[in-house]
Amino acid sequence: MVLKLLNQVEPRAAVFGEKDYQQLMVVKRMVADLNVPTEIIGRPIVREPDGLALSSRNTYLNPEERTTALCLYRGLLAARELVAAGTKSRENILEAVRQMINATPHTRIDYTALVDPETLQEVEAIRGEARLLLAVWINQTRLIDNTLLSESRLCCV
Repeated sequence: MVLKLLNQVEPRAAVFGEKDYQQLMVVKRMVADLNVPTEIIGRPIVREPDGLALSSRNTYLNPEERTTALCLYRGLLAARELVAAGTKSRENILEAVRQMINATPHTRIDYTALVDPETLQEVEAIRGEARLLLAVWINQTRLIDNTLLSESRLCCV
C-alpha cells in the first residue's frame, strides 16, 4: 500500500513516526531497494504527559486499562536504567521488561525484542545502539512502543 501511494503521489519526502519503528525501517529499506525517489523521514514518538505513546488505539482503553498501559513506558524506562548501569545482555534487559509487564494485571506480552536499529535483526547484547521493541495486549487492545538504547549515552524514550 505504501509503495502504491508513493508511486502515485511521487512526494519528495514522506514522514513516518517512530512509534511503529519496524514499519518505518521496512519502508526505508523498500524505498532504497526499489530506488523510489522519496526521502523517508522518521520522527520521534509523541507521548502523553505520563509517557504513554500517542495512538488512535488508546481510545479503546477504559480509564483502568489506560493506567495499566503505562507498564509499557515503565518497561522502556527500566531498560534505559539497566543500560545506563552497564547491562548490555539482551536476555537480562528483556527479562526485566517482561517481569515488569507481567506483574501488571490484564496484560499479555505479544513480543519483546532487542534489535539492531538498522537491520531489525535480534542482537545478543548492546554494542553501540539497539532498539527495544514491545507489543503488549491490554485486555483486548494491542499497543506497541519502543526506544533506542545506547551504551554510550542515555537515549530519549
